[in-house]
Amino acid sequence: MGAKKSGKAFYMISAVAQKYNIHPQTLRLYEREGLLKPSRTEGNTRLYSDEDLEQLETILSLTRELGVNLAGVEIILNMRRKIERMQTEVNDFMEFVKHELARGIGDWEQRLSTALVKSTPTDLVRMSHSSPAPSPREDRAEPDARAKG
Repeated sequence: MGAKKSGKAFYMISAVAQKYNIHPQTLRLYEREGLLKPSRTEGNTRLYSDEDLEQLETILSLTRELGVNLAGVEIILNMRRKIERMQTEVNDFMEFVKHELARGIGDWEQRLSTALVKSTPTDLVRMSHSSPAPSPREDRAEPDARAKG
């Protein structure tokens, strides 16, 4: 039933057709429509991988259970591939952000530890939310105003 190629199992068209109770011509049709892409031997025999069988199961589920036509199946499969790509991009971006945040916190801790005035990141946050400190000019102007008065 299955052949082995580089450690993976592969199945010939007759075995796949029998397992899923479909005609081999249906598998050839799915290949012509671009829904399945089995590999080929040097003798041009189709070999279906486990991934091909998963794809076939999705196709059969959409057509048999949900009544989706082949054009709809193609759209759904393309959308699934796009969503999977986008999910990978989001995951990669989140890892990048986590890494940069961790690196950034380390940079701030290093800067604060070598600062002339010691403080913590929470002190800085509290300072930024409290009322602004008077400018040096205002500090100098007040005593002068009191002296005149």
